[in-house]
Formats: sequence, C-alpha cells, structure tokens
Amino acid sequence: MDDILIQLSETLTRGDHENTARLTGEAVAAGIEIKRVLDDGLISGMSLVGEKFRRHEIFLPDVLLAARAMYAGLEILKPLLIRDNLPSRGKIVLGTVQGDVHDIGKNLVGIMLRGAGFEVIDLGHDVPPEKFVATAVSENASVVGLSALLTTTMPVMKKVVALVHERGLTGRIKVAVGGAPVTRQFAQDIGADAYGFDAVNAVECITRLIETGRTQN
Repeated sequence: MDDILIQLSETLTRGDHENTARLTGEAVAAGIEIKRVLDDGLISGMSLVGEKFRRHEIFLPDVLLAARAMYAGLEILKPLLIRDNLPSRGKIVLGTVQGDVHDIGKNLVGIMLRGAGFEVIDLGHDVPPEKFVATAVSENASVVGLSALLTTTMPVMKKVVALVHERGLTGRIKVAVGGAPVTRQFAQDIGADAYGFDAVNAVECITRLIETGRTQN
C-alpha cells in the first residue's frame, strides 16, 4: 500500500492534478488511513516541492501546478477528514498589510502552509491591523502572518504587534513577518515572533512557532 502513497507524492510534485485525485481515491479505497494519505502522500509531495523551489530546481509556475494537484487531492479527502474529525496542524491568519496590494509572495506562503497541513485564513491585501487581530481572535488562530513589499507599509506590521500586546494576546497569538524589504533586524525591532526570508522558510518558522512556541528571530 505504501507504493500508492509514493506514487501519489511523486505525481503531485509533477503537478498532475488528475492523477493526484485518482491516486488519492485509490489510496482511500485501498483502506489506507486517511491521515497517512494526507501526511505521506499529499503533504510529503508538497514538502518536496518546497525543497526543490528553495534549491531553484523548480520555479513558481511549477509550484502553482503542484498546488493545484494538492487541492485536487484534498477535495477527495476533505469530507473524510471532517468525518474522522482530524485536526489541522494549526490555524494561520495571513494577509498583506494595509496600504500594500502586492500579494504574490503572500499567496505562495499560503500555498506552502496549506501544503504543510495548516488551515489558512487569507485576508487578501490592504488589510488593516484591527482586522488581523480580530480575525485571529474570532477564528482562534495561533499565528498571524504579515506580508509587505513596500517599505512605506512596513510600519503597519509594528502596529499589528502593538495591538496584539495591547489586547493582552501576547503568547496566545504569535506574529510572523516577511516580504522583500523586511529583515530579521526589523522583525526583532518591532517585537515580531518570527521572520521568514522566503516562502519555504516562513512555513518552517511558523511550524516551529506552533509546535514549540519558540520565537525564531
């Protein structure tokens, strides 16, 4: 049965959404545990895609194709995951900060997070500080992920961190920041809990935040 999961993972990395869906269904029909189909099939495949992207062996269009394949597999698993009440690895609120409409990098982070098994609430772009925090509270999210491409919008990140502190949510809600002009030093200066220098690293940082509660500055 492991052969099916290996095939599923490899098919996803090639961006073959039709056969990813087919193999996901075959794995379920073969009686493989749903969590294993998710972890050892779909998530394993997306993890490999992330590594290849990091090493510049593949490029953004390849990642998008793999994401489409992953979503095709998830459509098969979604009702089964709900039925079995299997929890996600965590819930993340994601968005590009107020004043900034650039979202390619943010979208890539969202793809990678979903591929790693997280539930992502994507608020889009031009998101005010209050909306980040209010959504994190109402959705019981563990992490807020902030993206910015314009240096003029970076101060909004500081406002989000300050708002988390003002609301007494420090420790309950972690703040991760990233984007082309953002640096590790800036993240430290504003009191962010984590800094991701690219999409793959952002997922690694957020994973550590949720699993260990440690900051990654």
